Amino acid sequence: METKNILVVGVGGQGTLLTSRILGNLAIHSGYDVKLSEVHGMSQRGGSVVTHIRYGDKVYSPLVEIGKADIILAFEKLEALRWRHYLKKDGLIIVNTQEIDPMPVIIGAAEYPEDIIEQLKKEDNKVIVADALKEARKIGNFRVVNTVLLGLLAKNLDEDKDKWETAISQTVPNKTIDVNVKAFEAGYNL
Repeated sequence: METKNILVVGVGGQGTLLTSRILGNLAIHSGYDVKLSEVHGMSQRGGSVVTHIRYGDKVYSPLVEIGKADIILAFEKLEALRWRHYLKKDGLIIVNTQEIDPMPVIIGAAEYPEDIIEQLKKEDNKVIVADALKEARKIGNFRVVNTVLLGLLAKNLDEDKDKWETAISQTVPNKTIDVNVKAFEAGYNL
């Protein structure tokens, strides 16, 4: 298998790191060599968080090169825009419609861009837009936005749905397995 390159991007507290670990466990259980690289930044203060995930027959480096990502899974719109230069031509970007103001917007030094989705769609890429927060709220837990997005990602990858649910069950805390599997299903069915 040719190496698959995925970036998971978001804001601290959105579950990007947990999502990356689920993806890593899925790749391992599917028999692939996998490498992850997490960049936390100011994750505890709502700062940008990005994880590089690479898996395939043999992977030598954990970092996705600029212009080489097959998929960007963006938990927040501005983060999608910030990292889009990593996406390869005809790559897929899955973007959550959620907006989380970065510090410059909070202090009034900048304004949150209004046309992010339009900018993303101008590129030669496939763009899937979802309101994962709305789906998570329907389930009754806004914290499972990440697993809703993971379900949407799963629908666009070639791994068996059962393997995804196993990876989720083996990675999330035991008390949250049911709600995470339910969120995954919601995202898969979007």
